[in-house]
Parts: sequence; C-alpha cells; structure tokens
Amino acid sequence: MKKKDNWILTVFIMTFILSILFSGVSNILAANFNDIVLFIILVLVIAIGILFDAIGVASITAKEATFHSMSSNKIKGAKEAITIIKKSDRISSICNDVVGDVCGIISGGLGAVLAISLATNTGINKTIIAILLSAFISSFTVGGKAIFKRVALKKADAIIFVVGKIKHFLHLK
Repeated sequence: MKKKDNWILTVFIMTFILSILFSGVSNILAANFNDIVLFIILVLVIAIGILFDAIGVASITAKEATFHSMSSNKIKGAKEAITIIKKSDRISSICNDVVGDVCGIISGGLGAVLAISLATNTGINKTIIAILLSAFISSFTVGGKAIFKRVALKKADAIIFVVGKIKHFLHLK
C-alpha cells in the first residue's frame, strides 16, 4: 500500500472515530438535557468547527522562519509549531475537512433533535422551527468561518504558536 493510500485510510478511520465520539456524546447529552442546554451544545459544536477551520487556514499561511529563532531560544511550543507548519497539508485536511465536516454533520443532527424537542415543548410547527434552526446553523457556521478565516490569515503565526504551546503542554507528537 502506498503512503498516500495510508493517509486516505487514516483520514477515513479518524473521521469514523470522531463521528462516533462527537455524535455519541452530543446525542447522550441531547437526551438528558433541556432545550437551552441542547442549544448551547449546538453552538459549541459549531464553534469547534469554526475554531478548527481557523487553525487549518493558519497552518497553511504561518511562516516557518518565525519559529526557527524561537526554537533556537528554547521557547516552548516553537518546535511543535514548526512541525505543524511542515505538515500543514495534513493539519489543514484534519482541521478543515475531518473536524470541520464532522462538526457540520453533528450540528445538523443536533439541530434536528432540537427542532423536534422545541416543536413538542412549544407547540410551534416543527417545519417552521426546523427551517429557522437550519438557517441559524448555516449562517452561524458560514459567517463564523468567514470571520475567522480572515483572523487566521492575519494572525497565522500567533494562532499556530498557541496550538504549538498546547501541543507541547499535552506532549503530543
């Protein structure tokens, strides 16, 4: 099997596992909490997608040279930032495609659960609620990604440095 084929298989498996985890946790939470908490969970899932989209964009646009001098001065997180930038194609794929798409799918599922719950609890037509929630999810996701893409382009080095520090703190490879 070629190395490229291994990456495709890795992405497939990673997406499958993340989908099970995110969907399982969000559905368990959805079944046990009221509509307000469910809405907060929905917003958090969308926010995670937006955040990872920004990290993916920043990984592609950050400047490696910035971190070499930091690394030579033994600044924690600089080596990890260099690794992120050197693997930006994979990091971007994971952040933008895997995590971003999983969050998009999960937010749609949560929106459906929330729409049914709101319709049941309020007596408002479920089609109207579903349309409004769908519009909210779409606009919040697309608008948030547009805003944070701009931030990621302007502050790429700072974003990747924070991710590098987190990676260093968590001892991730």
